[in-house]
Amino acid sequence: MSSKVESWFGCEVKAGEAVSTELVISESYSSRDVAIPIRVRRGLESGPTVFVTAALHGDELNGTGAIRSMLSDDSWELRSGTLLMVPVLNVLGFERHSRYLPDRRDLNRCFPGNSTGSMASRLAKVIFDSIVPRCDFGIDLHTAAVRRTNFPNARADLDNDACRNLAETFGSGIILHGKGPKGSFRRSATDAGCPTIVVEGGEVWKVESAVAECMLRGVFNVLKMLKMMDGEPDIPNRQAVIRETKWIRAERGGFMSMHVAAGDSVVKGQAIASNSNLLTEDQNRLESPFSGIVLGMTTLPAVQPGEPVVYIGRLANPKSAQRHDENVANDDIQRTALEHLATNVQVTEPDESEPDVSSD
Repeated sequence: MSSKVESWFGCEVKAGEAVSTELVISESYSSRDVAIPIRVRRGLESGPTVFVTAALHGDELNGTGAIRSMLSDDSWELRSGTLLMVPVLNVLGFERHSRYLPDRRDLNRCFPGNSTGSMASRLAKVIFDSIVPRCDFGIDLHTAAVRRTNFPNARADLDNDACRNLAETFGSGIILHGKGPKGSFRRSATDAGCPTIVVEGGEVWKVESAVAECMLRGVFNVLKMLKMMDGEPDIPNRQAVIRETKWIRAERGGFMSMHVAAGDSVVKGQAIASNSNLLTEDQNRLESPFSGIVLGMTTLPAVQPGEPVVYIGRLANPKSAQRHDENVANDDIQRTALEHLATNVQVTEPDESEPDVSSD
């Protein structure tokens, strides 16, 4: 049994305890503290320290919903280690229903931060130095940007064995390879020796129960893998690994008719969207340039030339599309997410009489 008392953000946390505390990150115009609420939970035994964060972009709330479900649920127990749960990391953006900080900077491009830099750099420095060096692993929960939605997917540097293990164990069903943008929280944390993954799902300004449930299962999967919780991870039989992605963009202005939903598989040459004028005339069609999975898409049907419409991840083998469909069909949480996200846009069958105009 771990008897050592740990000090977190000015509070002492004993083995087996859960303590609500806060991390002061800055001051307001009225010189009052700006603080991030944090729940620190410890198991009875020694073990890894893991952070789970959400709303690093202040309007991305599905992860917030998932963490709040963990906080309000007394049915699960932490057997070992220490878990930091941060429902809202970017409190200044959250209070303004904004992705960004008040100075319009993206906090997720400012890590590991600078104590003498801009507001964003200073906030990033405090957050990073207070959390990352003391943690062994991290999970950062996100959604798509405004006017877009994403099918739940994990993003990790698959060349890092620890990150790969986290992403595979999370069990979202889709894994995207990449280190992350320069200055991002997960890239900076991983570079500092704390393997961290990002999980994307759903859209901004809401908590979508199907997406939050996927995130919740994934966090518990990781904790079980690390032996911080009892039980075995609930991981889909197959997971698609994506190493190449592409946004399919509108070629002409008009009103889009979508032929796919986030989470659908597509084959090369398949119609994914059509657009026309407001009287449904002068139609043209966008096609998938390769076989893959629809990772995300716009939820705004009106477009101008060059605007992103559908985000597709390439599959190395066209047969993988069928395996992805079978995997989703056999996994209750993924299937529910697919059904839910399909209601965010109007999905119709393509008109085969339309002129065949590809996006390439």
